[in-house]
Amino acid sequence: MAKTIVVKQIGSPIRRPEIQRKTLIGLGLNKMHKTRELEDTPAIRGMVAKIPHLVEIVEERG
Repeated sequence: MAKTIVVKQIGSPIRRPEIQRKTLIGLGLNKMHKTRELEDTPAIRGMVAKIPHLVEIVEERG
């Protein structure tokens, strides 16, 4: 079983640079307080690290 993380959007993409909005969409987030369970890979961790003010890691599984 692969490791996964649960990522929650805590900030709004309004008045943010386009690259940050696209990173949110790449993570599958587009609305406030939405959560996604994603595979724990270096690419996903890097995307989360680029926008720590907009998302938080709620839980790590596996």
